[in-house]
Amino acid sequence: MFMKMGSSFLAQEHYAAGIERVLHMELGETHEVIKTLMRWTNANERTVKNWRNGSNGPRGEHLVVLVKHSDLALAAFLGMAGRPLALTASELPLLKQKLQKAIDGGDSCLTLRD
Repeated sequence: MFMKMGSSFLAQEHYAAGIERVLHMELGETHEVIKTLMRWTNANERTVKNWRNGSNGPRGEHLVVLVKHSDLALAAFLGMAGRPLALTASELPLLKQKLQKAIDGGDSCLTLRD
């Protein structure tokens, strides 16, 4: 099965492998990961194991809940959708707030010179 992505196609296997890769990067390899993903998504154990081994990727509500908990899964999803800059744009207000706090003296390591 292929999903049309603009002028290119994204194979189901590439989607599943991308999700598997970010889950591994963010959560590691312990059995606790399976339980965590089951708790986050309310998916059954076999479904979660299929995500972890890259044979299937999460669908629908499972994907929504997964990206709610995992910034890496969100970034991977947006990248696969051809929208890698969407995450950057959504992070700008928070980055501006952090920068303003640092400028206002919230960061004691920051010194300003004439």
